[in-house]
Amino acid sequence: MFCEYIILVIVSQPLCYFNALEVQRCHWAALHPLSITCDHRRCDMERREDLKSILPLLPFILRSSSLFWPSKALESLKALALGPDLSRVSSGEILFDAIVDIRDSLGLSHERLASHAGDGYSLFFDELMSRMDSRAWFGEVVPKLATLLLQLPSLLEAHYLDSDEKFGEGRAGLRLIDQQEAGIVILSQELVSALLACALFCLYPTSRRAWKSLPIINFDHLFGMQEEIRFMISPELIIGMLFMVSMSKNEAIEIIGSERFSCYMGYGSSFRFVGDYVDRKLFDTTRRRRTRIIAIDALHSPGKWQYGVDCLVREINKAYCGFFDQSKCYMKNLEAFVIKSNLSQDDASTIANNAPYVYSNTTTHSLDPLLLSSSKDRTDQFNLVPSTSSEAYQENVGIATGNWGCGAFGGDPEIKSVIQWLAASQALRPFMHYYTFGANDLQKLNEVCRWILSHGWTVGDLWDMLVDYCTQRLNKETSIGFFSWLLPQHNSAIDKDYMSE
Repeated sequence: MFCEYIILVIVSQPLCYFNALEVQRCHWAALHPLSITCDHRRCDMERREDLKSILPLLPFILRSSSLFWPSKALESLKALALGPDLSRVSSGEILFDAIVDIRDSLGLSHERLASHAGDGYSLFFDELMSRMDSRAWFGEVVPKLATLLLQLPSLLEAHYLDSDEKFGEGRAGLRLIDQQEAGIVILSQELVSALLACALFCLYPTSRRAWKSLPIINFDHLFGMQEEIRFMISPELIIGMLFMVSMSKNEAIEIIGSERFSCYMGYGSSFRFVGDYVDRKLFDTTRRRRTRIIAIDALHSPGKWQYGVDCLVREINKAYCGFFDQSKCYMKNLEAFVIKSNLSQDDASTIANNAPYVYSNTTTHSLDPLLLSSSKDRTDQFNLVPSTSSEAYQENVGIATGNWGCGAFGGDPEIKSVIQWLAASQALRPFMHYYTFGANDLQKLNEVCRWILSHGWTVGDLWDMLVDYCTQRLNKETSIGFFSWLLPQHNSAIDKDYMSE
């Protein structure tokens, strides 16, 4: 589903509101665990606008309303599917050579892979992987992956037919989703697996991806940052990068239903796989796992300008766009409207049942105060929990997040943690799990949260203080962190009774 909404500037009010400037759009990509099987139905593939948009990014030929592998690539994949006794692919070095040959047959020889990709395949499969695992990989896994790739054109054709039947023609099929274009793509796990195999074998054309601001999709580059680690342990997420272009400042991407497969430890160069993970998440009524992953991009290397109002508004809009719970915000506003209008219960039910899914939020609403409790399992997690009224909603879905846009992006951890708290509160999320990952700058987060909540501050109150601090920081009137600046024992300029009445 997609949403389109407006955030209003209503700070310095007794209720919890803040500033946003423009219409926000979200693209949501959902993963659906329905297995697609090929049948004898046909559709005119050559006339499909969704396929036309994504076809230049795929390694296939469209002819006579059907998708095909080029003949040389087809023969190479058939050989791989027969196993190492016939294909002779029994090591990382030979596998990489086979991949290069297939790429040449697809006309991709001019698109160079990462300079050390071949060394990486050799190192991993020939040295780091045990001999037993290596034999299983080349004897069982590679042939199955090749077989899956051989089925990929048929799986795609079946996907479009199935999508048209279930969701309407062109509404949920695989296609390029551009900036400022809200939309949904629904994929089966089988199709996602085949598309991932294509990325593992580095078979996607890359020259046209840069023109569309699309991220890297082939596996010749390593993953090591926190968001990339999340994609590695739930690899179905990676396929979103195939068709979702880089986000604009008012966009977010939501992926529903992905499965986690791996346990890990470390970060960056210390990142390690430490075993299989059995995902026991429950399924919803459409047989998707109850997992929602939100993708929101922070400002890159903002430096001192991250303290400017424009950057603050950009980041808080971006976080709100990702955290926004459309159904909950609608019901909150509906409750306020019913009370104000003195409607009967029957009239209120009629309005709720006939309400449009897309809702533009231009009214005011109050937010529950948040109570803070520390996790006993980890010293680097803080759990921000609501009071009581959120229990009226059927699903209390909170936010699990961390040092968004810090690390390699150079964001201020104290500012970013507060921005996310503000956005989650404004979006009516009942709680936020915040993982500090041991960041020294966030040692006072627990103390600051308790102090703010003890004074009954609203979102608007905290936003005002954040803007005041950032203005001073930008003008070089202070050099201390926001937490030290805010706490009264560190900043005598702040009245201990400020906004506590």
